[in-house]
Amino acid sequence: MDAPLLEASGIVKSYGSVRALRGADFSVFAGEIVALVGDNGAGKSTLVKALSGVVAPEAGSITIGDRTLTSLSPITARRLGIETVYQDLALAPTLDPAANLFLGRELRRRGLLGRMGFIDKAAMRQQGEAKFRELGVTIQDVASPVSSMSGGQRQGVAVSRAAAWASRIIFLDEPTAALGVVQTRNVLDLMRRVRDLGIGVVLISHSMPDVLAVSDRIEVMRRGQRVAQLVTERVTGEEVIAAMTGVNAEIGESE
Repeated sequence: MDAPLLEASGIVKSYGSVRALRGADFSVFAGEIVALVGDNGAGKSTLVKALSGVVAPEAGSITIGDRTLTSLSPITARRLGIETVYQDLALAPTLDPAANLFLGRELRRRGLLGRMGFIDKAAMRQQGEAKFRELGVTIQDVASPVSSMSGGQRQGVAVSRAAAWASRIIFLDEPTAALGVVQTRNVLDLMRRVRDLGIGVVLISHSMPDVLAVSDRIEVMRRGQRVAQLVTERVTGEEVIAAMTGVNAEIGESE
């Protein structure tokens, strides 16, 4: 197997007297969906925040490509091709999908108008529609604000925005939470299409059916550490839950 896109080793993070991460390890490879699972309090969210630059670890290292760092900032993470979609999606509800796609990265018009700060809405809409088509995201009315769209469509816009700017990795935090059956299927299909672009997709989810349906590998956390690496097609949901809870903790590490 090729070298991982990202490899974290020995990540430690505390909040006061609470040790959230106790030497946690993690890896993600190009063109795979790896699920990060664990019970509440296992350290998943803290690990993702450390790997996306939101919090600074107290110890450990993060290797991305040929760079090994002790911590990241959000700006550095983005420059290294890492994007994160949190549960709140961070969309601007009054803007249309294309404007959200370029949020914070707006295209300016050419010439004097661009230097004066005028935005090229037509170019953003054209490029946005192309990205949505590439990823198979159906937007019925691209001029409508995202506040008028369904939860699944909003999730599609958020994932498309991450895919448009990520060159290495996308972290997805509970992307199917509160979605219906059809919307969940659409989001899982979107994740597969992003993976097929060669991007590493990290799925953080409590939904075992979603994890088993879409992931290639599963990394299990318990009490702030990685306790198992599993190949999805070789395990059952019961075995994953056993690793999460510590029952039959020696489920092993799959190659």
